[in-house]
Amino acid sequence: MTVLNNVWLLGAIRFFQSLIPAYVIERLFWEQRGMTIQMVVYTEIIYAVTVVLLEVPTGILADKFSRKSMIVAGAVLGCAEFFILVFATQFWHFAAVVVLAGIGRCACSGSENALLYDSLLAGGKEHRFEKAVGRLNVCDFISGMIAALCGSFLATRFGFELNYWLSFAGMSAALALSLLLHEPQVNSRTEEPLELKTYIKASLLFFKENPGVSLVVLSGTVTGAALHFIYEFWQIYLNRLDIPVIYFGLFSAGLMLLMLPGNMLAHALLRRFSSRTLLLAAVAVFAAGFTYIAAAKDYSGLAALLVICLFSGIVEPIAAGYLHHRTDSSIRATIDSFQSLGLNAVHIVIGLGFGFVSVRFDIFGGYGFIALLCGLFFGYFYIASQKSVE
Repeated sequence: MTVLNNVWLLGAIRFFQSLIPAYVIERLFWEQRGMTIQMVVYTEIIYAVTVVLLEVPTGILADKFSRKSMIVAGAVLGCAEFFILVFATQFWHFAAVVVLAGIGRCACSGSENALLYDSLLAGGKEHRFEKAVGRLNVCDFISGMIAALCGSFLATRFGFELNYWLSFAGMSAALALSLLLHEPQVNSRTEEPLELKTYIKASLLFFKENPGVSLVVLSGTVTGAALHFIYEFWQIYLNRLDIPVIYFGLFSAGLMLLMLPGNMLAHALLRRFSSRTLLLAAVAVFAAGFTYIAAAKDYSGLAALLVICLFSGIVEPIAAGYLHHRTDSSIRATIDSFQSLGLNAVHIVIGLGFGFVSVRFDIFGGYGFIALLCGLFFGYFYIASQKSVE
């Protein structure tokens, strides 16, 4: 098996990791087991703190020892996560699950992109990285659409718990496939392995010497954090609009379907527009879209939510490509982990504000808070990126 086989294996792993019918009714299941919006936000903060603490150490382990081993470890923890959720009835059960999910996310986040880029680099195809990232996300969304459509039907007919057993089966398939990955040779500009502390110093120096990369990563962090609160709370948003659960799967599939074009076309758009232009457009849509969602409080807000998802698809391939084309392979997973660390640090800050505002003004007020943050970031990115982002 050659390292280029890693590309389709990673796609297959992503497919089964996203074949999770539990996600379409997750917030309702948690609410059924006694979890309020505030308690969910607390678990989100616990998740984010876990990632902040472990993201960089797991990235260093991936760079120093094995990217494949970290991906396998993440799949094992994913299986444990859904097994526990079937029996969860108290807050600490859900807290334990998000800790496992956070560790699993840390294990995979930097490792996956690093293994993908170095696999392409070994075959002389590193210029296809943005396209490959987009296709991995397409695997995510297609699988997610299947899971959402089936999940809402199954939940309506058989109850919520069956969806969690099926999700456990999907994660088990991802685990089996991850064992087939091949560790690529690391093509580094440094001849000797780095010491552990050197990984951190080298990563921090990289971001300091590349302000344009830092800004692009920050744009991906802010939009990713904002999009996270659509992923996590759209079910409650639809519930507030009195939309029946039977339609949740169709709506979830619609969200993912709209993310496909951006992921598939990001590499082509970069031939006609600069990264700065595309990212500014995406952030502007986020700010305007969340503002309308917060103000409308009716079915028309769904259209704004869908437009946000349409533009969100271009952000991750652009940000990931901008970062990895400028990164040395010896610290690739660590650098990517720093990106994920920043994302989850922002999750903590936004989550505290979102939870505080949502308690007082429900989900609509929470989305208004995110609109304000996106608007402020648009102004900052527009000014700061004029000379540093290509």
